[in-house]
Amino acid sequence: MRSLLGVLGLLRTSVKDTWVILNCLLLLPNVFSPTIETRRTEVAIFQLKDGRAFDYIFNDVASDTAILFHHGTPGECTGWQKWFSDLTNVGAIAASRPGYGLSDRRKGRTVASDIDDQSELLEFFGVKKFVSIGWSGGGPHAINMTRHPNCVGAITLAGVGEWGNKDLDFLEGMGPENHEEFGAALNGEADIENWMEKNFPAFANVQGSELIESFGGLIGDADKKALTPDVAEEDAKSFRRALSKGYYGWLDDDLAFVQSFGFNLREIDKPVLVWQVTMISWFQERIANGLQTIFQPRN
Repeated sequence: MRSLLGVLGLLRTSVKDTWVILNCLLLLPNVFSPTIETRRTEVAIFQLKDGRAFDYIFNDVASDTAILFHHGTPGECTGWQKWFSDLTNVGAIAASRPGYGLSDRRKGRTVASDIDDQSELLEFFGVKKFVSIGWSGGGPHAINMTRHPNCVGAITLAGVGEWGNKDLDFLEGMGPENHEEFGAALNGEADIENWMEKNFPAFANVQGSELIESFGGLIGDADKKALTPDVAEEDAKSFRRALSKGYYGWLDDDLAFVQSFGFNLREIDKPVLVWQVTMISWFQERIANGLQTIFQPRN
């Protein structure tokens, strides 16, 4: 699991530039309108064609243009909720990946297979054009959606690289707990399930005041300083909801990340904005679409 606070800090420093990119990709004058009366955010369950429940939130804006958000690992859809109320000119949708929140598990899922569930939800809302955004474990899932014909681009923040590439140190920039976690995932489902049994309760029941201790070596001093009581409680609430039905969403994310994404990054032909501190050159070499692709490191 990547440092959530580090990702949020990256997101908050890049937010102005992110809105500019969104406006350009969606061909809208301003997707973000804080001066307009905010819209309510709805939480609902969508039944997928195979009968599974898909937990999602949306901002109740009638539009065929949308932003599709992908949460981190572990995470769930309401983690994006604070963004939604100010998005008044465009639809905003986020779903909890299978096994997280109130979404039913989809055992054996890959990064690539996530497009199936997301596509059903987009069709339900009648979305004809969208940008896909994801942080941490949601990063590759956001890029995956560029394969959808209605996607016009993707934005990722501190996303996960693809396992199995000789030119990539997959664990670069991760904390010691990540090394233990992904080591267990590489040993197979039984080992990562044992790891989850020992480690997931710290997040499934976490309170805001306990977050720093729960993160352990995953966050540095800057992250700890950013973890104000209000931010901590907001993040803790999302963790509790993400793991309210168990750890299988988190487990399945880990298993998906220690194999190929299931799609070829070199075949992406749409704009991708990558906010990344590590793995810059690897992403740049893989997603090489000239001026269509923008890379912006942040320290």
